[in-house]
Amino acid sequence: MERFEISLIVNKKPTIAQIQKLQEHFAEMPVEEILSGLNFANSRWTAKDAGVLKVGRKSIINKEIHSVTSEQAQWRLKNWKMMIANYRKLGYSYPTISRIKKHFVELSKKRSR
Repeated sequence: MERFEISLIVNKKPTIAQIQKLQEHFAEMPVEEILSGLNFANSRWTAKDAGVLKVGRKSIINKEIHSVTSEQAQWRLKNWKMMIANYRKLGYSYPTISRIKKHFVELSKKRSR
């Protein structure tokens, strides 16, 4: 196997551990995979820097259950089919919707006692 050396310019001095980690990754992975990963990281960094990075599942769930009262949780559970339709329109996946429901069940039990 032929080996090549690449020099990089970075804005911050990396630690020895970081350099070793980079060397390990570059030695093990094909260049195409590294480039696709760097492309993904660059797109994510650009979105994060611009403030348009889409939130993860945990943030979506917290947004949906934040400041929901016990009565509201019970109403949503009673009208769950309608809630599923609304969540699907928002683009939520079924696992996310299922987790939201799980939190509503907990809320309705906790605060009603």
